[in-house]
Amino acid sequence: MSDIIRLLPDSVANQIAAGEVIQRPASVIKELVENAVDAGATEIRIFVRDAGRTLIQVIDNGKGMSVTDARMAFERHATSKISQATDLSSLRTMGFRGEALPSICAVAQIEMKTRTDADSIGTHLIINASRVEMQEPVVCERGTNIMVKNLFFNIPARRKFLKSDNVEAANIMREFERLALVNNNIRMSIDRGGRPLDLRPGSFKQRIGDLWKNNLNMQLLPVEVDTAMVKISGFVSRPEHSRRRNALQYLIVNGRNMRHPYFHRGIISCFENLIPSDSQPCYFLKFDVDPASIDVNVHPTKNEIKFENEQEIWRILTSAIRASLGRNAAVPSIDFTEEIIPIEPLRDGEIPKAPSMEVPGGYNPFERYFNSDVGIGEKKPQNESRRNGVGSQWRPTRQSQNWETLYQSFMNQSEGNDVSLPKEDPIPVVDASETPDAVCMQLAAKYILVPSREGLLIIDQHRAHVRILFEHLMASGGSGETPSQQSLFPDVVNLDEVQCSALEEVKEELETFGFRLEPVAEGKWKITGVPAPLHDADPGSVIIRILSSVCDDSTDYGREGSPIRDIQEKMALVMARSAAIRRGQRLSVAEMEHIVSELFSLSSPALTPEGNPVYKILDVSQIEHLF
Repeated sequence: MSDIIRLLPDSVANQIAAGEVIQRPASVIKELVENAVDAGATEIRIFVRDAGRTLIQVIDNGKGMSVTDARMAFERHATSKISQATDLSSLRTMGFRGEALPSICAVAQIEMKTRTDADSIGTHLIINASRVEMQEPVVCERGTNIMVKNLFFNIPARRKFLKSDNVEAANIMREFERLALVNNNIRMSIDRGGRPLDLRPGSFKQRIGDLWKNNLNMQLLPVEVDTAMVKISGFVSRPEHSRRRNALQYLIVNGRNMRHPYFHRGIISCFENLIPSDSQPCYFLKFDVDPASIDVNVHPTKNEIKFENEQEIWRILTSAIRASLGRNAAVPSIDFTEEIIPIEPLRDGEIPKAPSMEVPGGYNPFERYFNSDVGIGEKKPQNESRRNGVGSQWRPTRQSQNWETLYQSFMNQSEGNDVSLPKEDPIPVVDASETPDAVCMQLAAKYILVPSREGLLIIDQHRAHVRILFEHLMASGGSGETPSQQSLFPDVVNLDEVQCSALEEVKEELETFGFRLEPVAEGKWKITGVPAPLHDADPGSVIIRILSSVCDDSTDYGREGSPIRDIQEKMALVMARSAAIRRGQRLSVAEMEHIVSELFSLSSPALTPEGNPVYKILDVSQIEHLF
């Protein structure tokens, strides 16, 4: 048998690596700017054309590269950041894997000019899909000028799945904001073919104000703590300036942006009872820790970081934020004028007295669960249920106080029902004609319980409504027939530059779904009409979430488990989530029956658009096993 295992050529290996490192034009900017930061640059200029498809150019005044280094920089796993494995425990640079430049040149055409202080002549290098086409001396300034042209020109499938120019430009601006925030001591500018954005070097707070304007830096509280384990510095927004949408939330560790859900939940917990439940604070926090206590080598993008002392840092973080809120009087005030009734301590051996209650004679705590006028298995009138305080929850009823009669009635009814029917279909059969005594019940204001031929059907009310609304919105929005309601008092939504770019991309699709928007001023849009299904939702918040969903490469899944890539499907999913009934919302019997009938009239009721289960069946054998 001949040998079949072969070593991949470097060009193929680089293209494979590029699939993880270079996901879109914004990834190229991230890698090139981080290289410029590692080179000691104090000024970085970025030029972008056609949202990065045609050209991405990054110019820095760093230390530059020699003739040999300029060629070696594009070899796989070639780096100046580390030389041995122990260096991974003391990383202070942004890059260290030696994969960024080889990955970029594998999927684009590269032209680079670079010169060091020690050299009078620089180096001009041209690389086309990992193949060096030219290297010659050139007169140029100190630093590095690198141009990435025709990104993904040799991978048509990847280029095809790039989003529109507006969406890719929005992602580029998001990445630029993250890089500029981390490197506030560096002058950074970006030119996308229009008005350039030029940021001066300054303090962390100044950089926040320069990036987001609107006096944001005046709405922040400082957070500062320095321990042997971690130093945390930065800002959180005042509770009164929390945002229902578009909250700015950034975590930085050792000069590197990171995502950390555990720390995020800790920050949110500090604002509990200080802000509305549907709002979130803005925060900009820097962590300075021993590099040996973290692991940044989790993913090629280096955005996921593992902490050795995660729980201890969580406690320090939450304590520092609570202390900052307390020092700045950002916590609920205590009314010291209210009279406080002292509690007398118990003597030794004394048993505390139970609270006294006035109970009327003949009181029966179970009386409200029974109705002598309604037979077993019959439904109460809806108004009667509400009058008795039961709401949408079903309660057992009885015919009389005679327990023997009650038991005999139950047995007679059970004999008429076949509870051992075999499973015939994965979709449960809920037919009122076959189960005339079936009654919808609500459990914990989250789930709808209904008997079926397969057993007890447990439906998640929120997911079921999301599935129903999604299908209705796709049916009406795809044909442009979604009814629109005119707003008597139109909301005004404030959008940043990134969101404005995304809005230009999806404005026509928003109109097909019933949104009507009119520009008011730069970055401000008036919502004059909203889709009829969103009558109870905040339209501005929905639009913000739609724009974020369009720009995001999240792994949402649509019908039949296929990835949601279509803009209309993303919009319908956001709108369905926003308008669907919530867990914790009480429903009447009629409302529950309507949801059940609507759900099982769909062709695919079992899963939400993202692929989560809508219902579960507890079959009769499982119920019998419990007893």
